Amino acid sequence: MGVVVEKKVENNVLSATQKVIQEAINKLGYRDEMYELLKEPVRMLTVRIPIRMDNGDVKVFTGYRAQHNDAVGPTKGGIRFHPEVTEDEVKALSMWMTLKCGIVNVPYGGGKGGIVCDPRSMSFPEIERLSRGYVRAISQIVGPTKDIPAPDVFTNSQTMAWMMDEYSRIREFDSPGFITGKPVILGGSHGRETATAMGVTICIEEAAKAKEMDLVGAKIIIQGFGNAGGYLAKILTGRGAKIIGISDAYGALYDEAGLDIDYLLDKRDSFGTVTKLFKNTIPNHELLKQECDILVPAAVANQITGENAHEIKANIVVEAANGPTTMEATKILADRGILIVPDVLASSGGVTVSYFEWVQNNIGYYWSEEEVAEKLREKIVSAFNTVIHTASLHKVDTRLAAYMVGIRKTAEASRFRGWV
Repeated sequence: MGVVVEKKVENNVLSATQKVIQEAINKLGYRDEMYELLKEPVRMLTVRIPIRMDNGDVKVFTGYRAQHNDAVGPTKGGIRFHPEVTEDEVKALSMWMTLKCGIVNVPYGGGKGGIVCDPRSMSFPEIERLSRGYVRAISQIVGPTKDIPAPDVFTNSQTMAWMMDEYSRIREFDSPGFITGKPVILGGSHGRETATAMGVTICIEEAAKAKEMDLVGAKIIIQGFGNAGGYLAKILTGRGAKIIGISDAYGALYDEAGLDIDYLLDKRDSFGTVTKLFKNTIPNHELLKQECDILVPAAVANQITGENAHEIKANIVVEAANGPTTMEATKILADRGILIVPDVLASSGGVTVSYFEWVQNNIGYYWSEEEVAEKLREKIVSAFNTVIHTASLHKVDTRLAAYMVGIRKTAEASRFRGWV
């Protein structure tokens, strides 16, 4: 029964994405055939990966790689290792990557990959063998000018290093531009590890300005305490904000006086969980209802729905996770005057610095952390202002505005190529 429910939720994410893309394309004045092209990835590969486990048994894993559209340039997107990865999820995520790339104006289409596995129950050598096996399985359709992977859920710079090494062995030359999110010593970019959180932070700062809110002393709730949520909490604390709530997969911590973020980060395990150490936790869904200035869903999809949107007590919602707010909830929040910074804008920092990493790999010259931060801010602020302007100009909510900005570049490239 649990599998059926999970599939239903996930299909809703895909169909909801397709619905907003269709609305955006219609608003931009394109004909129906443009939607027919962009409603699904142009390429979807399913692979089976046999891996010898530490106990000597061979286990066969299923992997996916979706390439949404390559009219603008090579496709780009992360690889997630998770037990609930499915084809529809990967499709939807590749479409979101197209939107993110369009919003921050980088020359990519969207891609995404995933392997159905639980790395939390696997050894380091098993994860390495699986990482290399995945690259061997998809090597014909990826590369620095074809499709450029990156880290995602339960993958990191070490995973990317293994994948780059395997790809370089297959191609028989060093290929740092094949993948981003690598260790700096192997051609990674400064600032990549914190890029997503920095992008969200910049969006929070710009949203606070738009609402004439002082970020110093602002009460912020962050649902999720993994890579993005943890870095975000630390950065915002350093800028004078007060983090009054955080959560992980096991529950939430809330204190109106503010949480000790440094302590929580020190106690957090490698999978971003910390609440198991405390007795006075509250359920995740209750954290969302607490009063705050800024709410940041940074966990999983479908957290703010038509059922609880009326109970959100924040002036600004900044989506650091993919698809945390349903379409019904988006309308409710917008009607209530709550400023929504949608996921495809708020979480675009990662792909932006991945683009910087790819550029540095191509030219063989590497920027300082300060240069990367400056270029990231320029991209995100420009994207934020473009989305807000589009929403005002077309009298639409910020999510539809972001989709319009995000899809326009790919639609125009497809039109000029004569595809539609």
